[in-house]
Amino acid sequence: MGVIAKQSIRGTIVTYLGVAVGFVTTFFVITRFLTAEEIGLARVLIDAATLFIGLAQLGTNSSILRFYPYFASNQQSAIAHRASNQQSDNEHGFFFWTLVVPMLGFLLVAMLFLVCYAPLSAWFGEKSPLFVNYYYLVLPLAFFMLYQTVFETNANVRMHIVVPRAVRELLTRIGLLVVYLLYAFDVLTMDGFVFSLIGVYALAALCNAVYLFSLGGISLKPDFGYLRQNRPLVRKYLLYTAFLILSAVVSVLAPTLSSFFITAEMGLSFTGIFAIATYMAVMVSIPYRSLTAIASPQLSMAIKQGDRDEAGNLLAQVSGNLLLVGGLILAVIWVNIDLIFAILPNGATYAVARRTVLLLGLGQLFVATFQFALTALSYSRFYPFSLLFSFILTALALVLNNLFIPRWGMDGAALATLIADVVYYTLAVVTVRLVLGRPILTRRHLLTIVLLMLLFGLNALCLHYVPIDSIWLSGLLRSLLIVVAAWAAYRLQLSPELNEQIHALLHRVRL
Repeated sequence: MGVIAKQSIRGTIVTYLGVAVGFVTTFFVITRFLTAEEIGLARVLIDAATLFIGLAQLGTNSSILRFYPYFASNQQSAIAHRASNQQSDNEHGFFFWTLVVPMLGFLLVAMLFLVCYAPLSAWFGEKSPLFVNYYYLVLPLAFFMLYQTVFETNANVRMHIVVPRAVRELLTRIGLLVVYLLYAFDVLTMDGFVFSLIGVYALAALCNAVYLFSLGGISLKPDFGYLRQNRPLVRKYLLYTAFLILSAVVSVLAPTLSSFFITAEMGLSFTGIFAIATYMAVMVSIPYRSLTAIASPQLSMAIKQGDRDEAGNLLAQVSGNLLLVGGLILAVIWVNIDLIFAILPNGATYAVARRTVLLLGLGQLFVATFQFALTALSYSRFYPFSLLFSFILTALALVLNNLFIPRWGMDGAALATLIADVVYYTLAVVTVRLVLGRPILTRRHLLTIVLLMLLFGLNALCLHYVPIDSIWLSGLLRSLLIVVAAWAAYRLQLSPELNEQIHALLHRVRL
């Protein structure tokens, strides 16, 4: 865990700096200067582009993580490359294929996107005509988002996550903040606003490409000879990619369905409110991004070598840490939810999403804790099971959104997402448990769940039996419960890895 801890801590610091920029953007800029409808437009454009690239990448990101060890010179692991601070002199044309495959996917999905203009315009036209006006601009936005991700993943498998993370979390957010401010002060028109959003992602893709080439050992030449000598590997890659294409068709729909349903059935204003609630909830899963970005290549190598113990230990450690940290972040948000809406510009507009934040936050806690188990399944020879689970996830999301949104609006959309996620990840965890022959959930997980339940229960009791008129004072006093819970987690050693980092930090400041 040494390399993982070091890189993930740096990545997490960068990520939370990005969160700080996003916090300023969300809480002091867009909610003050933009209408809920304008926020909704930006959100649905990005969601549409996200759905587009989920289909267009043809599983490239997962394929990079899984097959890079097979293409790296002498089949060395990315860890060895990182330790020697050198890149492979010959990756057998691997980078070339990571560019070509998603380009083919982009062209295919673009044709489908153009064909679907008429039915989608009819669906969105009544409640959200503004989105229809900018329908075609999803294409360039998706293109730059696609290759930003491709370049980032290529850097990740070479054990360099900090700079691409900075591009995603800092550069992109700062760029979006500038765009929002320029639009707020009438420097940009609505058309300029949308084109500038695209420009931010174009700049991010360019920065990732420049950084990746600066690492050295990157070649744009395909190595057909290596492919001819390793035909079984090629067949395995094609089969895996074909599976991922089918999986993407269903799995990438689920995370964006709520946004599209709300846009079509309730309008862009409600999409904007839902976007603010989603931003708050997503903070719960932020540690997942940094920790798994560096742990995924380690997991891929362990599974490739058939080391079940190493894979199981990695899954247990990562999921346990994410459950604890994510749960505490969710507690901070929920304890202070009224205070958050009180200080939010135009907070009364967004306070209707109070319960939505909690439901989405619980869903994000499931995602953060168990997504890595699903990643392990996708790297193993049992990866077809994840396709079945993806069908279940998407079917549940479709049915539940249709049922719940007309009844409970945004709360219904959040509840649909939560139920679908719980079923999806439960199936994944049970399957990985059977595949590895050892439990992923340990005593640490159980104790963490009990601690979090006590924390939320005590918070509810305080609200009911110790009412305080001042939301500032009430939030402060109840936040002390979180401090006590964090101290208890430290004493119980629910995360030995985090305890080690705390001890190292205390040693540096000589406490």
